Amino acid sequence: MSTEPPPRPQPGPAPRRDPASPPSHTGEAAELWATVDALRAWLDAGRVHDGLDGLLLRVLKLSEEVGEVAEAVIGATGQNPRKGVTHTWDDVQGELCDVIITALVALRTLTPEAPAVFAAHLARVAERSLGGAGDRPA
Repeated sequence: MSTEPPPRPQPGPAPRRDPASPPSHTGEAAELWATVDALRAWLDAGRVHDGLDGLLLRVLKLSEEVGEVAEAVIGATGQNPRKGVTHTWDDVQGELCDVIITALVALRTLTPEAPAVFAAHLARVAERSLGGAGDRPA
């Protein structure tokens, strides 16, 4: 197994969009949020703790998932001399996806308006980081 991270992809052109207006929740975004809703419902059906405790435990699950990312990175780079290389960079990608999914489910648990909250926050971060829509590449 290689301990070298995969090559970094070159950024492609970003579509021009007014960052103040969140994208519509159609197509892939709608499918993503429908899946998040289904996962939340499945977790809710089996959860032991309700109310604030249940919410806090769902948010704390993020820390567990981030720890699994760290474990995968350590394993992919062979940083533990006792274990050597135990993971691949594909494992790291999967663990990062688990973090994202867990965060989306936690956000959806916190608010039924999760798609709008996320889109608006992403737009604010993009505006703050990338500047106005006219400053971005076409």
